[in-house]
Amino acid sequence: MIIKGRVHKFGEDVNTDEIIPASYLNTTDPRELAKHCMEGIDMNFSKKVQKGDVIVGGWNFGCGSSREHAPLAIKGAGVSCIVAPRFAGIFFRNAINIGLPIIELEVKSKEEGRRRLKELKEGDIVEIDFKNKRILNLTTGKAYGITPFSPFLQNIIKAGGLLKMLQKKGRY
Repeated sequence: MIIKGRVHKFGEDVNTDEIIPASYLNTTDPRELAKHCMEGIDMNFSKKVQKGDVIVGGWNFGCGSSREHAPLAIKGAGVSCIVAPRFAGIFFRNAINIGLPIIELEVKSKEEGRRRLKELKEGDIVEIDFKNKRILNLTTGKAYGITPFSPFLQNIIKAGGLLKMLQKKGRY
């Protein structure tokens, strides 16, 4: 699978309240949540984002509560993938479960992650190649390694989420 999109950049420790404020948790409709996606950081994000765009975030992206609304809002906004050096564990799993690809940069330390992120700029066009385990910044020509998903997680993403995978296998 290859994803190509324009970068929207965010910092470290982006929490689920910033991704989708608690006042909008009265719905699970991805289109409705998308209208308020990233509102806690960028009030204009929902107006700027286009289908296929990519979020690049810093260390610990998705920290905070375990609500599934956060990845639903991002997916509903049309974001095709999120890239970060590390994700909060529950956010990682919630994103996978709804079929939202999230990619960890291949880094050995937090400082290396910060250096790599400085090279990816708002508005850059990136190509994420899951098979070859790399991100190519088409704007600058720089390439970055990514940590591959296990085959099980790859199957969930390809199916569009955990429930869809189970439905296809006749287990739900």
